[in-house]
Amino acid sequence: MLLQNKNAIIYGGGGSLGGAVSKALAREGAKVFVTGHHKENIQKTVDEIIAAGGKAEAAVVDALNGSAIENYLKEVKAKAGSIDISFNFISLDPVQNIAFVDLPAADFLLPIHRAMESHYLTDTAAARIMIKQGSGVILSLTATPGGIGYPLTGGFGVACAAMESFSCNLASEIGKYGVRVVNIRSGGSPDSMPFVEARKQIGDAVIDSVLEKISMDTMLKKMPLMIDIANTAVFLASDWAKMITGVTVDVTAGSCSAINHKVNWENPEGKKMKV
Repeated sequence: MLLQNKNAIIYGGGGSLGGAVSKALAREGAKVFVTGHHKENIQKTVDEIIAAGGKAEAAVVDALNGSAIENYLKEVKAKAGSIDISFNFISLDPVQNIAFVDLPAADFLLPIHRAMESHYLTDTAAARIMIKQGSGVILSLTATPGGIGYPLTGGFGVACAAMESFSCNLASEIGKYGVRVVNIRSGGSPDSMPFVEARKQIGDAVIDSVLEKISMDTMLKKMPLMIDIANTAVFLASDWAKMITGVTVDVTAGSCSAINHKVNWENPEGKKMKV
């Protein structure tokens, strides 16, 4: 197993993607300390990990409370002996689909404040422990707007870009201590809870249309599933990625490298594509 005897802290582990990554880390041998605001949600993730033969514990921790984070990490370090992986998945609560010129300042700033405050607190708290250990991996997650201009994403796109910059700069400071910092950029997972809930609220036809448009902007003509993000996290947290730090690993199926919706991709014979 790639993560045997590793200890991982997950913030926001009660969400669909946080839960998927927690289960993937546990599958590869890590003991996962799943935290979040809602005990019921994080306990569900823990129960599923244990039922599958993994190791996990649940704790209610506010990822925007510096003292709560510090106290919890000290508790885990004393109990487990090390903190090897830290991954923050807390929701940024963005207001989107409104142009900047019409978006209230408070709605613009909210996801930026949540992103930077939470990641600064959780990442630096983990870094202080990992520096003393001489090892560790700090992971974060952004989305397509972190890599390209993306209209009507409000403060979310700006927050993603800021998180990616912070991840890189933190890596540049603590790499000499053997600590790696890597960001994952996702293209949005159609099997994640936001899309599942949207299907319930506005119907399959609308969501299928939205997903088709997003998929057509990718090179692979499909969106990454949660397991794709989770497997990437496992790899980056493992020694197989021991020389990877200070970068954003793009898992958007290519949408941040080029917008591809104009390409006629149904071309099995390799003939010249129409645009």
